[in-house]
Amino acid sequence: MARTTEEKAQDYEAMGHSVTLINEVIAGTQMEDESAEDRQGAVDRNVEHLELMVAKDDWGSEDMTASNSAITAGQGYTAS
Repeated sequence: MARTTEEKAQDYEAMGHSVTLINEVIAGTQMEDESAEDRQGAVDRNVEHLELMVAKDDWGSEDMTASNSAITAGQGYTAS
């Protein structure tokens, strides 16, 4: 079933939250008191979410630059 314009907007907003979380965990400003395992898990789950969403073929003119950058950064992240 095709997504509505509203659903796409909600999905795009959720993608922004994933981008922010990935970038902040990597920068050490988010989840800094959590275990390395929890930080890694959060990054991995959010990268997976972004990969699934970017792959959808019904996007309009939404810019995927930040999402693609966060995917790359998250794939290279190893919590320590």
